[in-house]
Amino acid sequence: QVQLVESGGGLVQPGGSLRLSCSASGSIFRIDAMGWYRQTPGKQRELVAVMSARGDTNYANSVRDRFTISRDNAMNTVYLQMNSLKPEDTAVYSCYAGGFGGVFHSWGQGTQVTVSS
Repeated sequence: QVQLVESGGGLVQPGGSLRLSCSASGSIFRIDAMGWYRQTPGKQRELVAVMSARGDTNYANSVRDRFTISRDNAMNTVYLQMNSLKPEDTAVYSCYAGGFGGVFHSWGQGTQVTVSS
């Protein structure tokens, strides 16, 4: 099993920045992809950004030019730098870890990001 713990959410004004962090523990040698999803009430969870173990990235079109995902494999940590935040970025952001070959999917408990003036 893989356990994920997020930090870094909060309240920020439009145009501001936040950095989310997620640390993995447990069977970390089995992890391929790590990344972030987000969800708002009444909507399905959506991909924000994900990075594979070899560094391939995938971003949602809505965040591609504003958010940057990075990963420290030595520290088993993934980060999401969010710049130029908009009110529509308000959501619960959850860390994700996926195993090689899709053998497992793990989620963190989530951290609230609120973009409001």
